[in-house]
Amino acid sequence: MDYAKESQKKHEEWNGKIGVVSRVPLQTREDLSLAYTPGVAAPCLAIQENPELSYSLTRRGNMVAVVTDGTAVLGLGDIGPEAGMPVMEGKCVLFKEFGGIDAIPLCIRSHDVSEIVQTVKLLAGSFGGINLEDISAPRCFEIERQLKECCDIPIFHDDQHGTAVVALAAMTNATKILNRSIQELSVVINGAGAAGEAIASLLYSVGVKEIVVCDRKGAIYEGRDGLTDEKKKLAAFTNPHKKSGNLADVLPGADCFIGVSVSGCLTQDMVRTMAPDPMIFALANPNPEILPEDAKQAGARLIGTGRSDYPNQINNVLAFPGIFRGALDVRASEINEAMKLAAAKAIADCVPADQLSEDMLLPNPLDRSVGAAVAKAVAQAAIESGVARK
Repeated sequence: MDYAKESQKKHEEWNGKIGVVSRVPLQTREDLSLAYTPGVAAPCLAIQENPELSYSLTRRGNMVAVVTDGTAVLGLGDIGPEAGMPVMEGKCVLFKEFGGIDAIPLCIRSHDVSEIVQTVKLLAGSFGGINLEDISAPRCFEIERQLKECCDIPIFHDDQHGTAVVALAAMTNATKILNRSIQELSVVINGAGAAGEAIASLLYSVGVKEIVVCDRKGAIYEGRDGLTDEKKKLAAFTNPHKKSGNLADVLPGADCFIGVSVSGCLTQDMVRTMAPDPMIFALANPNPEILPEDAKQAGARLIGTGRSDYPNQINNVLAFPGIFRGALDVRASEINEAMKLAAAKAIADCVPADQLSEDMLLPNPLDRSVGAAVAKAVAQAAIESGVARK
């Protein structure tokens, strides 16, 4: 199938992938009086007295805003908010299908951090959570940070944290096959943007100490000239031996390569320098850092990509619907590290031990049971970490 041609045709037929469906009957005058005036005044006044009732008297408690400025849409780059709408609508469909969550796209015509933050802040009372989507680095870091400070609902940048959660789940199951501890792994991450930073942070939080992150200029380390504030934060907990040079220089002996960068940057010769039975997670889309067949030929043992036409797809749909479902169910004030770690473990555990294999490190992205398992684990983690309000 020519997916581009067929998708264009379908989008013209669909005329939008989401819509609003009434949850109440409107057949009689009594129906109208209950759903609207005069009856609606009672819940309005109740919410005025106690704004928390907006979660139970309106749809707010099951509503998420998918927010973008259109600057980092899939592999298309800065195409603008309107052009990002088909992706945002698709994200809303995934929320509904895999989490039972109503989601609305908010595509903002601004690249200004303060304008985006102020827009979302002013609208936050209509939603139970905010999913930031396809916003370019480094602005995405600052937008998320500021929104977390001024909003009392979960703020989650899926390109960062969703990717990190699923990558950790894949690595968790990979270590089971290799009979190794994840803490003893040496990991090289190529790409220091939103996903690379989040993956490094999550791996460090589970005890991985040997992490080297590379950007276009090579390995990031404390004291390297020209580091941004975000990369300085990365340097503070990664690359303890201050390795320098390009990807080929720091990869020898590494157990795991994670690519969130560009197609073709990892060669077979580089793979051959890694430790025995290396893991390769080449996540650049649509074309990975190295094709799985080439990585395997060069000696890679466990391989994952972001593509659906190869085994072990690192797909965020395994994470974000369940994470938000769990957060909404307990009315969490945020999505914290404990909740993300719980989500990663739940995803990994969705692959039964007797089905775990080199070609099945993760559950099928279309498996509806994954969202429920993740939601349950995330809700419990929210309760235990003290951010649940219900």
